[in-house]
Amino acid sequence: MSKKKKQSAGATIADINVTPMVDVMLVLLIIFMVITPMLSKGVSVDLAKTMNPIAMQNADKEDAVLVAVTRDGRAWLGSSQVNPADLPGKVKDLLSTRLDKTCYVKADSRARYEKVVDVVDNLRAAGVDNIGLLTDLDAKAKKAAPDTPVGAN
Repeated sequence: MSKKKKQSAGATIADINVTPMVDVMLVLLIIFMVITPMLSKGVSVDLAKTMNPIAMQNADKEDAVLVAVTRDGRAWLGSSQVNPADLPGKVKDLLSTRLDKTCYVKADSRARYEKVVDVVDNLRAAGVDNIGLLTDLDAKAKKAAPDTPVGAN
């Protein structure tokens, strides 16, 4: 007779099954990958390219007042389309409780200049102290930029 212990029917198995957890994590990863591009603030435009753009980190803040001018000349305040003539009233309401009265304008590089000037004029009429014009770094400037830090000889 062999002296092997038989497992009783009520014994528990101490293995952890990680397959359901991995399945849930993959589903969450896919959901976040799909949703993340939709979280961009405002309207996407092809910004003008400049040789020396100034970094404006405050434009990325959640409460920044961002006005966009698209290629076809439409103006957007955040993610809602507005008539440029209506900007002063709406922007005044947004800036009424703030100390820093700065607005950021991002205009498509192919937008008509008069449409951008119209938006800037209406922002000035709203009492905006500072207007930041958002631009991108030109690809030629990226290639021509030296590898040495600024101020180094």
